[in-house]
Amino acid sequence: MDILSNRIKNMAESATLAMAAKAREYKAKGINVISLSLGEPDFKTPQHIQDGAKAAIDEGKYFAYPPVNGYADLREAISAKFKNENGLEYGPDQIVVSNGAKQSIANIFQAIINEGDEVVVFSPFWVSYSALIELAGGVPVYVKGSIDNDFKATAAQLAEVITPKTKAMIFSSPCNPTGSVFTKAELEAIAEVVLKQENMVVVSDEIYEHINYTGAHASIGAIPGMIDRTVTVNGMAKGFAMTGWRVGYIGAPLWLAKACNKIQGQFTSANCSIAQRAALTALTTDLAPTQEMAKEYLRRREMVKELLDEIPGVKTNVPQGAFYFFPDVSAYFGKSDGTTTINNASDLAMYILDNAHVSVVTGEAFGDPDCIRLSYAASEENLRKAIAQIKEVLAKLS
Repeated sequence: MDILSNRIKNMAESATLAMAAKAREYKAKGINVISLSLGEPDFKTPQHIQDGAKAAIDEGKYFAYPPVNGYADLREAISAKFKNENGLEYGPDQIVVSNGAKQSIANIFQAIINEGDEVVVFSPFWVSYSALIELAGGVPVYVKGSIDNDFKATAAQLAEVITPKTKAMIFSSPCNPTGSVFTKAELEAIAEVVLKQENMVVVSDEIYEHINYTGAHASIGAIPGMIDRTVTVNGMAKGFAMTGWRVGYIGAPLWLAKACNKIQGQFTSANCSIAQRAALTALTTDLAPTQEMAKEYLRRREMVKELLDEIPGVKTNVPQGAFYFFPDVSAYFGKSDGTTTINNASDLAMYILDNAHVSVVTGEAFGDPDCIRLSYAASEENLRKAIAQIKEVLAKLS
């Protein structure tokens, strides 16, 4: 029987999750695989956040369905966070708390896209952007940044691809997969292009904002005229090591926040009550643990950069945020170890998994088939070992 919808048949599987699954298959066979494929902090959720969740359980008040868009006090805390940290004026009624930032983005596209609408995607991009746009009936239009410009697409490139069908654009800063960070000046130039359009929304994914090595995070929604055009996406996973708690949120124009609330009410209803209490603790207490994590990521970035630079044919830039490298590995295309020939980044990622027992992700899934993504959200010991093993197997290609 084959009654699956064309929608699901045409949907690509998440490449990051697919590679993680392959790594687990190896581990099930007793083969130790070092995973550098998932964007998952290797830190535990800070203890005071865990304690906030435990206290909520002990209070016994948070076992019923929460409001679909999140508890009022959490939305007030998010509103205050946006204002104090980002210069963004979103009232509590403009906040929607979701089951991770991925659901937040899905809500947005379901709310604004009609069949055939175009969404400009700054590329390289997080793997789910294109799938979620297409699921909503939209058409992704890619604008690609190069490694020589730290993978950052420009306002001029954006202006060239806007058509009467353009409904929105989406980008992340700091960026997954490249670690690129857009400056305020770069965002101002992008905003100037957007503000010339009558009906165009910017989806700004800022979930890595606390892992930013530039000393200044800039939000495009804080640029004059942009708050009514911008949906700011954020969440607890990366900066607070809370991936499994599944708490994402948006600040949006009121009409769009209401639409996302309506959609979420039919799909999942509210985010987990206890996870919300943990998020409230995280947002209303000391950021010191988050800042310490960011310092450790920066230290690892320096170490990994040095190690990658020692591998012939691997070209890297210096990522300014997040915890990824996105090296250009095209120098290995067409090479062989006598058994396996490398035709593209997907082949190379599998070659590395099969021979070095390290999982990375093909850049093809992120919009750049010349690259692979590796995460340095891993211990120093594992990072050193993984890159040494990668270097060893790549040396067999000629």
